Amino acid sequence: MKYIVNLNGKNYEVEVEEGSASIVSVTDAPVAAPAAPAAPAASAPAPALSGSGEKVVAPMPGTILSVSVSEGKAVRAGDIIMVLEAMKMENEIAAPCSGTVTQVLVQKGSTVDTNAVLAIIG
Repeated sequence: MKYIVNLNGKNYEVEVEEGSASIVSVTDAPVAAPAAPAAPAASAPAPALSGSGEKVVAPMPGTILSVSVSEGKAVRAGDIIMVLEAMKMENEIAAPCSGTVTQVLVQKGSTVDTNAVLAIIG
């Protein structure tokens, strides 16, 4: 896989293969435009929020390792509804209230930012 890495105003095109990495090219980067993070290949547009209810948000940026609920499932406050990996640690995301899951906005493998809405409980 090839990646573009911006370091100190220079773009480095890096090719990574299992067990090795090599720099393919180096170019000056525009000063005002930082490089956008690459999106995962399987990512889909974020679903629109609908209805009202208690939002379950990500406490930190990370990757969703598992989702143990689906829309329509009843949960109680404190039930583990998904696992978020951040900084090589697995963080259990618990339901903040009792109710029925009305929306699940992420799936296994999704990358999320801090305060991203993960699910809605009505």
